[in-house]
Amino acid sequence: MHLDHVFVCGHPALDFAATLRARRSTRFEMFVTPERLNAWYLESGLVDAITPAEESDVRAATTVREAVYRLLTDRRLGDGFDREALAVLNAAARRTPVTPQLALAGRHNEATPDQALATVARQAVELLGGPDIPLLKECGNPECTRVYIDRSRGMRRQWCGMESCGNKIKAAAYRARKKTGA
Repeated sequence: MHLDHVFVCGHPALDFAATLRARRSTRFEMFVTPERLNAWYLESGLVDAITPAEESDVRAATTVREAVYRLLTDRRLGDGFDREALAVLNAAARRTPVTPQLALAGRHNEATPDQALATVARQAVELLGGPDIPLLKECGNPECTRVYIDRSRGMRRQWCGMESCGNKIKAAAYRARKKTGA
């Protein structure tokens, strides 16, 4: 597993929830250090600059992330929201978000990890309370547990991304067909 953060889900809150990978099997954690957490905030485009994160920021982020994942799962399966997860997400969303500033070079978002987390939480609230819920799908790769927004015509998309999962599955299926055909 490489440590590059991947943004294939079509929404920042979904990409955030996907930072714990392969939940049903190997469980691969992307936020292994405060630096990796901050790298995600920067690479996601949420902030242009961020103050150094602490271990406590990583714990806060993973707690909110797990709440978001739980609520996404509840929503996708048509279940009522888990109360505890709801409380965690709403508490995070009430905190001060990233405040955009205008600089000579254009817009510049400088933030603390706490502000970045509040912003992701607000994005999750918008998504979970918005019109895109019927478009949420889980990746067709059984190893992958990413949830993405399917905006394809006829909602025919099967994978979170071709790079990450689609090609792997298609190649495996091709190899299996060649083997049985031989």
